[in-house]
Amino acid sequence: MRAVSFVTSFDGPTKAIALAMLLLLAVGGAYYHQFLSPMYLMQQLQNGAFLGIVAAGTMMVILLGHIDLSVPWTITASATLATALVGTNPETLVSERGLIAGLGAGLLIGLINGLGVAYLRIPSMIWTLVTNNIILGVCVFYSGFYALRSQPSPVMSALGAGQLFGVPCAVLVWFAVSAAIVFLLRRSRTGRYIYAVGTHEPAAYLSGIDTRKVIVFAFVVAGLCSAIAGMLLTGYAGQSYQRMGDPYLLPGIAAVVLGGSSLFGGRGSYSGTVAGVLLITLISSMLSIMQAPEAAKQICYGVVIILMVGLYSRAAPAN
Repeated sequence: MRAVSFVTSFDGPTKAIALAMLLLLAVGGAYYHQFLSPMYLMQQLQNGAFLGIVAAGTMMVILLGHIDLSVPWTITASATLATALVGTNPETLVSERGLIAGLGAGLLIGLINGLGVAYLRIPSMIWTLVTNNIILGVCVFYSGFYALRSQPSPVMSALGAGQLFGVPCAVLVWFAVSAAIVFLLRRSRTGRYIYAVGTHEPAAYLSGIDTRKVIVFAFVVAGLCSAIAGMLLTGYAGQSYQRMGDPYLLPGIAAVVLGGSSLFGGRGSYSGTVAGVLLITLISSMLSIMQAPEAAKQICYGVVIILMVGLYSRAAPAN
């Protein structure tokens, strides 16, 4: 088996990303004088928190050598269901059932993805893409392409748009999710199993690991992370809206592979993913300042994925 990194210390990709971020900060500060202000940087950190939570779940699946393409409509469906249950009475305690339902929807979608990939042995790219399209159809049938008349619950609003001692609550939620992911990968048996299955699934199975349960677990975590991001985005925007998850699919994958995780599985550290999220956020901020269209951002994310996959393909040892 290839050596894998269970540590969160700075590895090679993380150091390279740190240098790139310093360069971007220098260029951004020279181009836009408020770029280095604490208020602006904190705002970018809040924006990065939404992507960071999505990337945390995406990394769990990528470490297994799989991919989750259902992220966009998992986010949208969870947020739509949550706000629909909140309805027009967001101030009551009953409205928090929407938050629970939204998180439950993410768990259910992740479970469906995991079962399809692990037990039906359908390639994850195909299965999750089909899942994404089915969820899209259900949401459109339910609400059309228009936002429902609903609001986020008080907890969703507080977590998505509120602050605690000057720090956005969304950042604190990202920190809590990160702590859970780090503990899982570094301190738990399941984390070791994830790396083992991603490195070579048949060998992991022969060593006594129930590889199917590991795969299902990773997809469930990914679905939950997407749902959490959907709840925070709803609280931040003040409502759910159609296709709210679309901007997070490619950036989430790009952040993970940019941080040193291999799309072939078995290799990657969470510190690299966090660094990748911060770099992607800075790049997006720079392009926004330069008034670049959304298409330019998507092109950048796609180029990053192609370059990193090509790099790992050349570096991977021959079987």
